[in-house]
Amino acid sequence: MTEVVIAGIGQTRVGEFWDLSLRSLGVRAIRAAIKDSGGLQPQALYAGNMLAANLSRQAHVGTLLADFSGLAGIEAEALEAAGASGAAALRQGYLAVASGLVDVALVVGVEKYTDLIGPGVEAALATTTDSDFEAIHGLTPAAQAALLMRRYQHEFGLPADGLAGFVLTAHANGAGNPNAMYRKAITLEAYQKAEMVSDPLNLFDLAPNADGAAALILTRRDRLPRDFPHPVVQVAASASVSDTLGLHNRPEPLWFAAAQASVEQALKKAGLSREQIDLFEYYDAYSIYAALSLEAAGFAARGQGWKLAAEGESGLQGKIPCATMGGLKARGNPGGATGVYQAVEATLQLRGQAGANQIPDARCALIQALGGPASTAVTHVLKRAD
Repeated sequence: MTEVVIAGIGQTRVGEFWDLSLRSLGVRAIRAAIKDSGGLQPQALYAGNMLAANLSRQAHVGTLLADFSGLAGIEAEALEAAGASGAAALRQGYLAVASGLVDVALVVGVEKYTDLIGPGVEAALATTTDSDFEAIHGLTPAAQAALLMRRYQHEFGLPADGLAGFVLTAHANGAGNPNAMYRKAITLEAYQKAEMVSDPLNLFDLAPNADGAAALILTRRDRLPRDFPHPVVQVAASASVSDTLGLHNRPEPLWFAAAQASVEQALKKAGLSREQIDLFEYYDAYSIYAALSLEAAGFAARGQGWKLAAEGESGLQGKIPCATMGGLKARGNPGGATGVYQAVEATLQLRGQAGANQIPDARCALIQALGGPASTAVTHVLKRAD
């Protein structure tokens, strides 16, 4: 297959943008990515979005963004896979270029939570669960994560503040990310005193839902401008795996099987081992997801993922740097745009452009976005090309 490289990246700051529309956020990220690529013009647009139809009363997001970006006439499609929507869009862009059917692809993820406030947001989020067997009983994604954490405590002896290290690391890293929603480190004491949201998940165990958009330009290496100013970053592999939609249908609820399989497939396709990965951008919508993702990815044994946080090994200088630009917890959780933000942030690391958060000599990055409790898991390997 054709080598696929990231020619351009763009992102908006993550936050609450009451004065900006869904399309405005998307267009800003798209224009930034095209500019960063040296002006490459895409032939296809793949948009990742999770909740626009519910929160913004807007479907047909791909065509909307193509239209208002001045790209009307190109192929334009939207993909939805809950929190993995942006990663699914990235995979489609990757496959389009790798197959040779598209020379230049635009991938964009966008979400606009603040188009609706109140209980309607929770109702919209619940549509990503099994409607007939979970949402109908009032189960929200946060409550589901709380049940997972309670079970994890029971099976593996997790202390009440055992996941605090993931949160502290994310906020420490978010302080160095100019596009993060929260740019202030927090203390262990603040974590321990935080109010409960869905016991045992406290306020700091949940990533804040936020508005934002991020975009990528994908192409072949021979299509890059002659004076391309950045180190070349390659999408070395892509894998997507599904599991049961309902968490209750799994024999091992605390094992993210799809996350494991997608990592295994991506590493095999890239020809890399875990020891060659310099950073892992996991999907920390809830702190318990960080522990489960590390275990599924093979960086910790089952039931031991939380100890990486306890030992500080998930930090910038740790065993496997994670959430290097703040993760969902401090950068903010832009819903279906998350997978594209992860790719933009990993590209900054591999280009050596991550500023205060730069991982020394970073050459290979693993990024993974999850739809629900790993009902969908999409993993990519990004690699700095020689």
